[in-house]
Amino acid sequence: MNVRYRVELSQVERGELKALLSGGKHASRKLKRGQILLAADAGAGDEEIARSVGVSGSTVYRTKRRFVEGNLERALSEGPRPGAERKLTGKEEALLVATACAAPPNGRARWTLDLLAGALVRLTEHKSLSRETIRRRLAENDLKPWRKDMWCIPRVDGEYVARMEDVLDLYAEAPDPSRPVVCFDESPVQLIGEVRRPIPPRPGRLERYDYEYRRNGTVNLFVLLDVHRPWRKVKLTERRTAKDYAQCMRDLVDIHYPDAEIIRVVQDNLSTHSAGALYQTFLPAEARRILRRIEFHYTPKHASWLNMVEIEIGVLRGQCLARRIDDPKRLRHEISAWERQRNAARSRIKWMFTTEKARAKMGRAYPNASKES
Repeated sequence: MNVRYRVELSQVERGELKALLSGGKHASRKLKRGQILLAADAGAGDEEIARSVGVSGSTVYRTKRRFVEGNLERALSEGPRPGAERKLTGKEEALLVATACAAPPNGRARWTLDLLAGALVRLTEHKSLSRETIRRRLAENDLKPWRKDMWCIPRVDGEYVARMEDVLDLYAEAPDPSRPVVCFDESPVQLIGEVRRPIPPRPGRLERYDYEYRRNGTVNLFVLLDVHRPWRKVKLTERRTAKDYAQCMRDLVDIHYPDAEIIRVVQDNLSTHSAGALYQTFLPAEARRILRRIEFHYTPKHASWLNMVEIEIGVLRGQCLARRIDDPKRLRHEISAWERQRNAARSRIKWMFTTEKARAKMGRAYPNASKES
């Protein structure tokens, strides 16, 4: 016999449900149960509620029954769901995690679900284990042993800290046109051409291009970024030799900042990034003239993230270079257009990491100072 359950909410319960539906993030099933109870309290019929909320009639019936026989919390919560017991015990799950974190079998580069299932069968009394059982237990422990993440682990010592804080203090300075801070780096770009003409997109169909491509060599990009004003400059060269670097430094002094007293250049530790590169390229008097107006500041080794221009290069790649371009002239034209648009929009990098935050977040990594006797 289908009993008709009548829902009558108190003022407090009605307020709780309205607050639940108006704010915060909750499971959709919980929100729908709240809608069912409010609609039933307003006198709507089961069929009308089912249509308006988008659930079945049985869901409306169960929700009303759980409220009448229990309370509001029981009506909104999930009931126990039938299902098979977990195949792996707590100890077996710990063994699975330990196995997934260990070295894979000989001849294999990494663990797979099948390999882990087989290993656990050998180590336990289970006759068989499905890939899905292994996948679920790994997912619960946030483990993906078939994936790897390459990471550069720096050695944080006194030299690392000194260079890091030097760069961060430069970023934190007030703008001074006579002493600008310019971040510098280079990036290689492959010239890649199409073997077959791509098919343009149309409604209901994505653009299609052939997987085959033609390589036309590589070029180099020298990228300059002013830390304190919305300006960047990208120079395309065939190579990135010491001579190319020296020419870029001369352009920085004579063309881009002719009125500056000293230009503070933040750069990494590439062998060509040195004063010696200018002496290899120019006569001693010319090299000395350029270097008198440049002050080099080096990021720590394995800490390219401290160079603000790295972010700008990422923007350049995402907005302009994420496509196939096979001609240096076209590449130069496209980069120039991107550069003009970005400068005209007065786009800047919003740098948030400071020396104070470095000391707070990386305090454990700082070298231990010797105590005074």
